[in-house]
Parts: sequence; structure tokens; C-alpha cells
Amino acid sequence: MIEGGVGGAQTLTGLNFEGEVDLVTLLTQIDGYKVVPDEKKVGAKVYFNDELVARCFKKHDFYRFLDEMKVAWQGLISKKLLPDDALLVIVRETLFIIEVKYQQVAGSVDEKLQTCDFKRKQYLKLVTELELKVEYVYVLNDWFKHPSYKDVLDYIHSVNCHYKFGALPLAWLGLPS
Repeated sequence: MIEGGVGGAQTLTGLNFEGEVDLVTLLTQIDGYKVVPDEKKVGAKVYFNDELVARCFKKHDFYRFLDEMKVAWQGLISKKLLPDDALLVIVRETLFIIEVKYQQVAGSVDEKLQTCDFKRKQYLKLVTELELKVEYVYVLNDWFKHPSYKDVLDYIHSVNCHYKFGALPLAWLGLPS
């Protein structure tokens, strides 16, 4: 990653996150992908070669999606969780909660990484009646490769959550490339 660099550069096989770049921006930079706001529903539709492959939701849009699907989410959890990005990959029937953590100095992000199990379970409560699976993934910058994060990274995997450094492979998400 380049300090002060711009945007998320594309690769042929994944989404490269640099800083606080959002998922929609990255997808639109990959050949064959088109992301359009859904005029009838909430969020954005993701097309690959004109075939609908996913839907994207940011923050409060995720709850509008639940409302659209007639999920009474207010009775399922006591407080909203607002995802950086939520990606519903249609063919996998899987909701990916994508949290980008970009750090250059020690700080509060350190402890936030330890909350993935709780959050994944909360999201699972929200989509169980839709028969969706939930995958919770952090996209981390190289700061988190420091040996002091080994225990936290081990913990993330031990509770069935995930982390990737800098990029999300399209194949890992179940998206065509």
C-alpha cells in the first residue's frame, strides 16, 4: 500500500482496498462488472456480463433491505450494527459483511477486531429466516501483519470469521472473474 495513495487499484482476481475505498467503487473498476442503484429496491445491483450476481448494501441500507424482505429485525437484535459493506452473493446465498480496517498507528481498531464473533452471530440472527449464510471478513492493511496481532488474528479464525490483507479475491467471495 502506498501512503497517501489514491483509490483501490484493480487486479484481475480480486478487490484491492487501499485506505477507505468502498466495495462499489472497486467492483466498477473490474472489467465485466457493472454496479447500478436499484430503482425498485434498496442498495445496488451488481452485474457481471449483464447477469445479476450480487447486491450491495452500506450501513443503514442493510436494514432497509431487511425491511424490504419483511424481516422484523427490531425484535431480533437490541441495537443496529452498521456494516462498512454488505455483499449478498446470490449464487452462494451468502451475506458477506466486509469491514475495512486501515491502521497506521496503534488505536481503538485493535479491540474492534475482537468483536467479530458477536457481530457475525448478530447478522446471522437477522438473516436466518431468509435462509442466508453469513461470512464476516476484515480487510486489513499491512499494519496488522505485525507479530503483536498474532493472537487476535488467530482468534478471528477460531470463531469462524475471516481476514484478508489488502484484497478480497473474487473467487473467495463466489464472484466470477
